[in-house]
Amino acid sequence: MKNKAYRGMGIYFILIIVGLALYFVITSNNADIYTAYDDKSLEEELKDGTVSEVDIVQNREVPTGTVYVKYDDGSQVIYYTPDVKDTLEMCRKKAGDDVKVMLEDIKRPSLFVKLAPYIFAVILAIVILAILLSQTAAASGGNSKLMNFGKSRAKKDVHTGIGFKDVAGLREEKEDLQEVVDFLRNPAKYMKMGARIPKGILLVGSPGTGKTLLAKAVAGEADVPFFSISGSDFVEMFVGVGASRVRDLFEDAKKNAPCMVFIDEIDAVARRRGTGLGGGHDEREQTLNQLLVEMDGFGTNEGIIVLAATNRVDILDPAIMRPGRFDRKVMVGRPDVGGREEILKVHIRNKHLAEDVNIHEIARTTVGFSGADLENLMNEAAIRAAKDNRAFITKEDVDKSFVKVGIGTEKKSRIIPEKEKKITAYHEAGHAILFHELSEVGPVHLISIIPTGPGAAGYTMPLPENDNIFNTRKKMLQTIMVDFGGRIAEELIFNDITTGASQDIKQATATARDMVIKYGFSEKVGPINYETNDDDEVFLGRDLGHARNFGEEVAGTIDSEVKRIIDECYTAAKTIIVKNMDVLHKSAELLLEKEKITGAEFDALFTES
Repeated sequence: MKNKAYRGMGIYFILIIVGLALYFVITSNNADIYTAYDDKSLEEELKDGTVSEVDIVQNREVPTGTVYVKYDDGSQVIYYTPDVKDTLEMCRKKAGDDVKVMLEDIKRPSLFVKLAPYIFAVILAIVILAILLSQTAAASGGNSKLMNFGKSRAKKDVHTGIGFKDVAGLREEKEDLQEVVDFLRNPAKYMKMGARIPKGILLVGSPGTGKTLLAKAVAGEADVPFFSISGSDFVEMFVGVGASRVRDLFEDAKKNAPCMVFIDEIDAVARRRGTGLGGGHDEREQTLNQLLVEMDGFGTNEGIIVLAATNRVDILDPAIMRPGRFDRKVMVGRPDVGGREEILKVHIRNKHLAEDVNIHEIARTTVGFSGADLENLMNEAAIRAAKDNRAFITKEDVDKSFVKVGIGTEKKSRIIPEKEKKITAYHEAGHAILFHELSEVGPVHLISIIPTGPGAAGYTMPLPENDNIFNTRKKMLQTIMVDFGGRIAEELIFNDITTGASQDIKQATATARDMVIKYGFSEKVGPINYETNDDDEVFLGRDLGHARNFGEEVAGTIDSEVKRIIDECYTAAKTIIVKNMDVLHKSAELLLEKEKITGAEFDALFTES
């Protein structure tokens, strides 16, 4: 390796020589360019009065010299004269009184001045070579900065400062990982029984559910060194660098065992091999191969537990999922209402709340929010309170932050024509009536006709009673009916329809198609799954074209069933809205007056009618 490195220095040496040669050529081309001397032409120029100055420089101990002729227009011509004495006499005779004629000996620069540029260039070349040679010598010892791209980029935390008390809403997940903590604290107890602790634990869940926080809490509870790195930090454009970083990471971990290694977004490096058009990604596959060997290969990694996190477990390579590598998968899901309440209590520790803020109500309202979403919600509320110079976060701060986080910032300054405002009021009122009347999708929490973004002229927000694990057929049908509420209201009141229901139609169509091809809710099609592909990502090398797994006859049946569901839901929703036409008018008028109404105000309209 040392000989290779020094042979590589020859390239740098050649480049330096070429650079010096170019420098010498350029500097040599800067010498004075002499013009052939003609005594008669110079004499005529002196008579014409175009010459302003003649400077004759005589070479030492010889009669020859150089004549510098300067003209009135600022130009200059340099002549070589064979006889300085004759030229001087001629110039003094022919030149007028206003022409300056001078004679001087040649000014030769000292030898040091002549050689200074060349000495400087040679010294610079020597310094560059010395630096390169010193770094190459260090590379043979493994400490070169030039070779650092092969080193692990993992960050080491001796004490994370985070424990299970800082992780809220993940009770079962913490129980699963408590075994790992106990093993790291008391490994002898397990070894005595012949038990083998899982070498790898894969945390699987949606973004923002707390996978990274959970890994830090495990290391904090066990009080062991914690190495953290992202999957993308392994992969570089140079083949072999990722594998080198994996080796270096596990070498560092062995020196600090017992310890934990956490790889975030492991799908960046552990994707299924052989995917992609024409083969795979050589560098990523070599990195994955090295990771497989380190986790369960010929080497032993006693006392090292690998935790990894991903939200795309479906694209991971099967080899890394087998027992002996990632033995256990821990599903980190979105919290339920109790979990959200616990998470909110963690995020309000350093915040001051007003008396009207109800944490339980916020937890009920934020169905589907992850831990990161809840933290962002309370942070936005705190920012709003601080912006208004208030010492406490109020319920209004939380409500407006909820709209901002979940739907978008309200555009109150946008000027909306009265006709469009009226259409929006009836559109949202149509959604709200169906939320109120249908048993599986309500009740209404908030209705607004304030725009929140492109194409969103208003919104109707429900307040779910419970966190449902799965959907029923009845609920999905009612969801489709609610989606068509706005379009039906526009059709009934204005005898026309707008593009404002485009997203509603898209959602309704997707729900109806899922009912037929995914969940088997159609009696005509039957309980058969006709999905073509579950993955969003196309693996060209494995499935080019994505051919359907059913024929044209089945495709026609699916389309007819989807249309039947849509038509039946549309008709049923229209019947309900026609029945509550007086509430439709009242709610639209109230929205035009106040722009935003609460669920209680909307429910009161049904009592009045």
